[in-house]
Amino acid sequence: MVLGIQIAGFLFGMFMIYYSFVNYKKKQFNAKEFGFWFVLWMGFLVVTIYPAILDPLTKSLSFFRTLDLLVISGMLFLIAINFYTYVVTRKNQKQLEKIVRSIAIKKGRNK
Repeated sequence: MVLGIQIAGFLFGMFMIYYSFVNYKKKQFNAKEFGFWFVLWMGFLVVTIYPAILDPLTKSLSFFRTLDLLVISGMLFLIAINFYTYVVTRKNQKQLEKIVRSIAIKKGRNK
C-alpha cells in the first residue's frame, strides 16, 4: 500500500536527482560530487519506496517506529550540516579579513 507521504517522498527524490544532474551539466558539480548526490538520492528513494528495509535497524536501536528513527536521524544530520557550514563560513571570514587587511596595509604604504 503506497501512502501519500511515499508519493511525495518519491517525487522529491526524483526532483533532487534531476536538480543534481542540472547542476552537473552547468559545471557546478564535478563528477564525484554528482556521484555522491546521485547515490544519496537513490538511497532516499529506496528507503521511501521500501521503508521496511530499516526495520532491523529500528529494532536494534529500540525505536518503536521507523519514523522515529528517521526523524532523529534527520535532526542529527541537520545539526551536523549546520555546524559544518558554520566552520566553513568562519574559515572563509578569517581568510577574507586577512586579505582585506593586507590590501589595506599595501594601500596605506603607497600614500
